[in-house]
Amino acid sequence: MKRLYLDWNATAPLRPEARAAMADAMDVLGNPSSVHAEGRAARALIERARAQILAALGAEGQDLVFTSGSTEASALALAGRDLRCAEVEHDAIKAWCRPDLPVDGYGRVTVDDPARTALQLANPETGVIQDLPEGLAVTDLTQGFGKIPFAFNWTGARAGIVSAHKLGGPKGIGALVLRQGDEVAARMRGGGQEMGRRAGTENLIGIAGFGAAAEAAARDLAEGVWEKVDEIRNILKSSLEASGETLYFPGSETAKDQAGIAATAAPKMLPNTLSVIAPGWKGETQVMRMDLLGYAVSAGSACSSGKVRASHVLTAMGWPEDQAGCALRVSIGPGVGKDDVLRFAEGWLGALRKHRARH
Repeated sequence: MKRLYLDWNATAPLRPEARAAMADAMDVLGNPSSVHAEGRAARALIERARAQILAALGAEGQDLVFTSGSTEASALALAGRDLRCAEVEHDAIKAWCRPDLPVDGYGRVTVDDPARTALQLANPETGVIQDLPEGLAVTDLTQGFGKIPFAFNWTGARAGIVSAHKLGGPKGIGALVLRQGDEVAARMRGGGQEMGRRAGTENLIGIAGFGAAAEAAARDLAEGVWEKVDEIRNILKSSLEASGETLYFPGSETAKDQAGIAATAAPKMLPNTLSVIAPGWKGETQVMRMDLLGYAVSAGSACSSGKVRASHVLTAMGWPEDQAGCALRVSIGPGVGKDDVLRFAEGWLGALRKHRARH
């Protein structure tokens, strides 16, 4: 049986547009910092990609600093600053902030001082979309970029973090978008590349792929591709809900909901993400079992893989550790169809029933 990739939030398949742009960039000889014709040709590729990404972000007129990924972009934006965040943030954000902001049962964060706060646009594990308050110091746009409509210029945030491989670009390239005129302290020092904010010869091939992927992602979004993805994700969720098994869906319900306590309306979600808790079946065991059956899924953020612990995102939302440790994340993308998710649901539910029958 053909394997089915359902871990798009960890990394998306490389887009053909990105592959073609990277192949073309391999033939560009010059160093982008050189002033001769070969160097100017390389510089032109970088500036074209910079414009493509700013346009896709809705950040025209702002500055964009290329980095090795969103983790480096986070460090560049946050190091040396006294900012707050919430426990639901990615570890790359939490490493530099005080994670003490309150989180409700749906994963929504309460912000009282945006100018001293870092807040994600969307959560990689649950898919919960935050309402970004005006004037945020930093926002992690990594999971929302290319999947949901937004414009950096509308958010009012001072800085935004993005990564190429989450939207079909290559791994190892990301960026920090800054309001024009804002500055950050360089952590990579040397030749003064990227307007003195990040030294080192630019990753020309990766940057070209990032620009092409961002442009293609913006086109897909405008053409309604992710609305179709949302329909497929909902088919998967409905199939699991109709199974009669005891299952919980973080982000669209809370632990309090399960206790019969009335709750407010659930937040908006990424169109491709479904988190499901199967009590009594450890998430890492689920991942291994489904891998053997031909499905690539995750127990949470890929950056936390190999750490046998309950999800810090789910425990921050109020899920008990024994339940949070039994979560599975399914994240899909364009090209994953109804038959695919129904086949996965059948295989996963069958494995769940066998597990529960043995225990």
